[in-house]
Amino acid sequence: MHGTHSAGLSSWQLVMLALGTVVGGSFFLGTAVVLHNAGPGALLAFAFGGIVTYLVLTALSELTVSRPTHGSFRAYAAMAFGPMASFVVGWLYWAGLVLALSSEGIASAMFARLWFPAVPVWPIALAVIIAVTLLNLMDVRAFAVVESAMAAVKLVAIAAFILLGVALATGLMAPGAGAGGPGTGPAFAGQPFLPRGVAGLAGSMLLVLFSYAGFETLGLAAPEAKDPARTVPRAVIWTVIGLVTLYVGAVGVVLYLLPVGAIEEEVSPMVSLLRLTGYPALAAGLNLVVMTASISTMLAAMYGLSRMIYSLAEEGQAPAFLKQLTPPGIPRNAILLSSAGMTVGVVLSYVLPATVYVLLVSSAGFALLFSYLMILLSQLVLRNREGCRPGACAMPGFPWSTWVGILLLVGAIAGMPLVPGQGPGLVAGIGLLLFFALAYMLFIRRPEHNETDDRVPLK
Repeated sequence: MHGTHSAGLSSWQLVMLALGTVVGGSFFLGTAVVLHNAGPGALLAFAFGGIVTYLVLTALSELTVSRPTHGSFRAYAAMAFGPMASFVVGWLYWAGLVLALSSEGIASAMFARLWFPAVPVWPIALAVIIAVTLLNLMDVRAFAVVESAMAAVKLVAIAAFILLGVALATGLMAPGAGAGGPGTGPAFAGQPFLPRGVAGLAGSMLLVLFSYAGFETLGLAAPEAKDPARTVPRAVIWTVIGLVTLYVGAVGVVLYLLPVGAIEEEVSPMVSLLRLTGYPALAAGLNLVVMTASISTMLAAMYGLSRMIYSLAEEGQAPAFLKQLTPPGIPRNAILLSSAGMTVGVVLSYVLPATVYVLLVSSAGFALLFSYLMILLSQLVLRNREGCRPGACAMPGFPWSTWVGILLLVGAIAGMPLVPGQGPGLVAGIGLLLFFALAYMLFIRRPEHNETDDRVPLK
């Protein structure tokens, strides 16, 4: 962004955009796997995830306020490590997130089949992708209103679940008719804190960080904020506080009221708890919330993906037609490419064997963790090389805090093989990284060109 948008996104809209991307189906459904791996230690895992989120977002905030640009962390990787790093990070992030979002589209369609059992999954998934695409083609302010509303539904639902759990735990609310499960807790009494030891905790970190994934959209949207130097740091703090409070609160309620052994990995622990406490209607209502969560995540993430591809095209690292804007400043072709990528992902889920498709989607976890690692490495290099402008030095305890974040992310990547099925995903993710590095050397490599300031502002 060159200059400030007087009518740009506010801190609140940035927070809701970030939370809208983060709180997706992976949190509602993936928490069960985390609880099985880490037991009550899952609280520690989600706290660690909050620390990593804070460090990565703070580093991104510092870079964004000091060096406003459309490319966000891809552009900062270029400043720190050169154009090849920019190309690899940008395309790896795009490919990884497109694969992850195609699975979110399939998940939302599966939830919808509860109401439309006769309709196959694939046409519903394609209808969801079309709806998400059309909403992204709206003016940014109208888009922000829709996304904020959908994000609010998810956040209110989680907050209501936490309050219900507290009421059950304290006896303010009695279990419903037909309750066949937990009493008032604590269900974790007598259970080992880490039933599978440190390996279980380390193995669960990938899934936890995947539950937090998407917060980087805040950095991609930052150039469209009004007064980024003030709104972005404020949005970072509220995003982290909101995520940690909701995640730790919801997981804490489940652990207090529901024994880990009663949790099914294929069912959201929150749905299981509502059923066992005698509230099946609320459990059914939560299904609608989970579907909304998946669609909202796709909506906000496509926003970030299209901006990433647009910035790659600006640098000559993607086809030129992707930097064309509609009159309001919407990167239409970049949005349509991301939509096409999600559609291909849905088609692959039917064409490829299940094991191959799971391999592709699990590589998305590596792509996201690698992107977060590059954010911290870029901040470390650029701050050491160029210093920090007064008022823009957001990272407390630098450089040690940055190194803590780097080590936690390297540990999460190294721990991928500890999660069943994620070892091949690590190999596939590294394969994607090498593929894009080779593509750069074969097709893109050329003398770095000078940047200009005549870009059309995005909307």
